[in-house]
Amino acid sequence: MKRSYLSLCLLSMVSCWNVMPTAGNNILQLGPCRVSMSMAEIRSGFNSIKANIQARDPIKSLSILSYPHSLHKVKPSERCCITHHLCSFYVAKVFRHCRTEDSYVNRKISSIANSFLSLRRNLQHCHEQNKCMCGQESTEKLKQITVNYEGLNVTSAAIKSLGELGILLDWMEKS
Repeated sequence: MKRSYLSLCLLSMVSCWNVMPTAGNNILQLGPCRVSMSMAEIRSGFNSIKANIQARDPIKSLSILSYPHSLHKVKPSERCCITHHLCSFYVAKVFRHCRTEDSYVNRKISSIANSFLSLRRNLQHCHEQNKCMCGQESTEKLKQITVNYEGLNVTSAAIKSLGELGILLDWMEKS
């Protein structure tokens, strides 16, 4: 009897640990996927370099993420897919090409990039289980973001995309 009670207690504790986020992490519900991520850490890192990055953006009249409502009205069932693709986009195209002469800014960019790698890895599990489905609307939105990005030279596009990271973080937190 004591043994089964102890087993039940241990099982309950392990189950609670799997559901509870780690210290400082948020649980993001992205369609059918739930992922843990430290949004406060990412936002803090971004906010500490935001003015520096946005000052380097020579083209103020164009937006990559906001081009008529790029992230707005994404179906809840497709949030996992579009987030997975945007993480891949930021890791492959944005963070890779955002280097400055300021080592502090570079360290913050690297830290944010590592957080995105972790999120992408977590979303990959959902993707592999066919929980992350992209519909036509999400595919079109991703295509528009890519077209906006590729319309600029690599460095300008990377700086602009990093400067717009707040848009992406706000959208992710609204999930």
